[in-house]
Amino acid sequence: MTTARRLLSNAPDFAERFAALRDGARGVLEDVDASVASIIADVRARGDAAVADYTRRFDRLDLPAGAHLVPASALAEAAAATPAGVRDALALAASRIEDFHRRQMPEGFAHTDVQGVRMGMAWSPIDAAGLYVPGGKAAYPSSVLMNAIPARVAGVARVVMCVPAPDGVLDPLVLAAAHLAGVREVHRIGGAQAVAAMAYGTASIAPVDKVLGPGNAYVASAKRQVFGRVGIDSIAGPSEVVIIADATADPRLVAIDLLAQAEHDEVAQAILITPDTALADRVAQAVAADLVALPRQAIAAAAWRDHGAIITVRDLPEAAGLANQLAPEHLELMVAEPPALMQAIRHAGAVFLGPNTPEALGDYIAGPNHVLPTARTARFASGLSVFDFLKRTTWVDASATGLAAIGPAAALLADAEGLDAHALSIRRRLGVA
Repeated sequence: MTTARRLLSNAPDFAERFAALRDGARGVLEDVDASVASIIADVRARGDAAVADYTRRFDRLDLPAGAHLVPASALAEAAAATPAGVRDALALAASRIEDFHRRQMPEGFAHTDVQGVRMGMAWSPIDAAGLYVPGGKAAYPSSVLMNAIPARVAGVARVVMCVPAPDGVLDPLVLAAAHLAGVREVHRIGGAQAVAAMAYGTASIAPVDKVLGPGNAYVASAKRQVFGRVGIDSIAGPSEVVIIADATADPRLVAIDLLAQAEHDEVAQAILITPDTALADRVAQAVAADLVALPRQAIAAAAWRDHGAIITVRDLPEAAGLANQLAPEHLELMVAEPPALMQAIRHAGAVFLGPNTPEALGDYIAGPNHVLPTARTARFASGLSVFDFLKRTTWVDASATGLAAIGPAAALLADAEGLDAHALSIRRRLGVA
């Protein structure tokens, strides 16, 4: 039977074993930086010709240079050809995602202080966003909605999507989701060459201001290397869930939620934290029973065996403390009083409260974004939102009275820093220089 590790918080070796679970690397980190740097340099030098060469080499798709734009009509046709039930589900998801993200939109402010100086802050969208959508092994139309809709809500004028088409095949649901989300510029290219093309531009792809979206090691490396030229969202790692459950939880629901995360890939992580030993045992048995019939059994079993864990703790406050240390991408609270326990949570990408709110609901249709910080980065990072597509600009408008009130102090500080022109620019306006 495939089993995850079991940890007891009162065991003498718990601190050491928990640290290994918390800090352990998942997956093989491919050293592709040199190869990616070469691809980026080539795309910068040769533009569309280089992109065409890499598309031919990696995706086995032979296109003339610059001929990778998917016609807008193809997006509309894909949407029209989508089965009605799936089309309606995508539309419902899109409407809920849009509604949630519209509620995030911030307002600027203006303020006049006691010295008579007006100041404030204004929000404005970036001009162009580039969305990378993985292709090949799997297609995720839900990720298209989660990335593109916040960009549109934020007011981004131009949204570009790049998606690889191995052997010339594009997933029609990805195209349908792009059409539904309002994306009209889709290029069938992928890999580091797509990131480079969006960041630096080619004859057929105007450069963007920010590149967002997950990808393989080459895409991740390319995003790191183009950062500074453009903004990026984050570098996504393997997916993860932590479930805190007490004696009120249904072990079969806990088990299937753990496996829903484990089936992503062999390096996904699913962890149960509970103060109830009997529940821990029943969940372990339920996972084993569900694995037998799971179509992605081999993947889920490997993830559960190698990276999963069941941790038995003294009480729920201790469970919350451990969850904060793990700072998981997803956190489920399957306890009698989820809102009360939520008050103790400081670090999590997204929290799902109660037995009727599985993490899978958030993946598709709940409304909040499913692009979330992984690998403990929820300690300092947040999920994708409209703020990823907006910028803040502060402004100051000083009257003559205001300048007279605060200018002398500014000039003195400039003197202290040895910046004479700074001081003079103020004193000249004050008529003392």
